[in-house]
Amino acid sequence: MNTFSKVCVLGAGDMGHGIAEVALLAGYEVNLRDINDTAVNRGAQRILDSFDIFERKGKISAEQKAAMVAKLHCFTELEPAVSDAELIIEAVPEIFTLKRDTFLAIEAAAAPKAIIASNTSTMSISEIGATCANQTRIAGLHYFNPAVLMPTVEVIKAKHTSEETMIKLVDFCERCRKQPVRVEKDVPGFIVNRVQAPAGILLNAWLDSGEADPETVDAMVRSATGAPMGPFETIDYTGVDVNVHCSNYYAETIHPDFAAGTTMQQLMNAGKLGKKSGEGLFSWANGRPAINLSQRSDEIDIADLFLVNANEAVRIAALGVAKHDDIDRALQGATGNPNPLFAQLRAMNHSDVVERLTLLASRYNKAAFTPCKALSEAQY
Repeated sequence: MNTFSKVCVLGAGDMGHGIAEVALLAGYEVNLRDINDTAVNRGAQRILDSFDIFERKGKISAEQKAAMVAKLHCFTELEPAVSDAELIIEAVPEIFTLKRDTFLAIEAAAAPKAIIASNTSTMSISEIGATCANQTRIAGLHYFNPAVLMPTVEVIKAKHTSEETMIKLVDFCERCRKQPVRVEKDVPGFIVNRVQAPAGILLNAWLDSGEADPETVDAMVRSATGAPMGPFETIDYTGVDVNVHCSNYYAETIHPDFAAGTTMQQLMNAGKLGKKSGEGLFSWANGRPAINLSQRSDEIDIADLFLVNANEAVRIAALGVAKHDDIDRALQGATGNPNPLFAQLRAMNHSDVVERLTLLASRYNKAAFTPCKALSEAQY
């Protein structure tokens, strides 16, 4: 039996409208809310435009499209948007105080048994919901961009989340034809973004020092891994500003090494935010940037990106954030890289891995690259 009949999504931006579309495609009634008519109508139009594309490609019929459109309801006021929803997904901007205050407002207006989930990509769910009265129904539901296409959804267990809430959210994701991955411990970045965060430190070091340019790095990564998008293009796609804010959040909550690089900070300050502004690390004036996949550099070794991430994956597994297989599944679905991280790591010489990470920590003066205890002891 379906746990929910109506879903509310708060925030109609890049992530919010996509999450709403996913729920509509799965047959749910959806309340979409943003702060004004312009914002919510823009999000609704993006959903309709996407439905038109699906119809032209023969993936949905005109009748199916009409039925889904009829199930989409737009709001600018929070109370009527959440009052009759069994699941409320918060997708407002990544500002902690805004998310915390939104959770309080939801709890005051929603049904007592409604589940409240945050789509935050980095922030502690426990802290966002810390001032709510009933924290058993609070959890994280982290989609990846674009939500309608990316299969992985991280289902995050906060400090007081009940098992019933987790089961219902996993079931909801499966009904939406997504691949839910349980995150059993609420840590900054959860699984995917946490594992990839150390590579961000290294990418910033390369960028700021001039050791390698974005196109060369992306060409080398895509050629080596088969991933459809390189790390710098991914930053542009999701937003330079998002990357900077996330990096600085990690610097506050994990280690100062994670702070945003100088170049990234300068791009954000100049309004060069990537795809959404037309320019960032690449130009998006003519659509997706054309990467010359033959580009190479002898100054860097892209295997180092894997090693620093693998170190973090081993670390969060040892912390009990998720099992090895679940970490692999989350990464594969969210990045498009089909190669399981832990299998690759186990195939490498352990002493060489420890030696290389120790060297990177020294070369770049980054304690975050130092082999963690579990990796040093080959607990993977």
